[in-house]
Amino acid sequence: MNKSLLKAILFTILGFIIFGSGIYLVKNINESNSTMQTLPYIMIGIGCGIFGHNLGNVFSIRTTLRYPDIAKNIEIVQKDERNIIITYKSKSKAYDMMVFVYGAILLAFGLMQVDMKVIIILAVSYLFIVFYGVYYRIKLDKEM
Repeated sequence: MNKSLLKAILFTILGFIIFGSGIYLVKNINESNSTMQTLPYIMIGIGCGIFGHNLGNVFSIRTTLRYPDIAKNIEIVQKDERNIIITYKSKSKAYDMMVFVYGAILLAFGLMQVDMKVIIILAVSYLFIVFYGVYYRIKLDKEM
């Protein structure tokens, strides 16, 4: 069996176990502790993400192992410079749009007098994304 297929299967099972554990905790734990109230839902979200991502990988790897000619065509399409440029441009446009939409949401939440904790979390994540973009802009400017 292919190593990457085995890895994807194991992570799919792990994601399902985390998801199931989260469901179990939601149904059976009645704690007043705030951590125990949110932990099951975090586990459900992480479990769904791991499960879904790796299940897709399992199907993809199995298909490419069964049909090597299709795998070769997919590899050619993925490495095509035109497709790479299109992907990067679309991500760039999405990032540019996200900066304005995120800022508008922050402003709207501030005007609606949403809890300060929520606004601070959104503002910190917004600034993290913007500084991450600036960091890579400087890094790529130095390289090119």
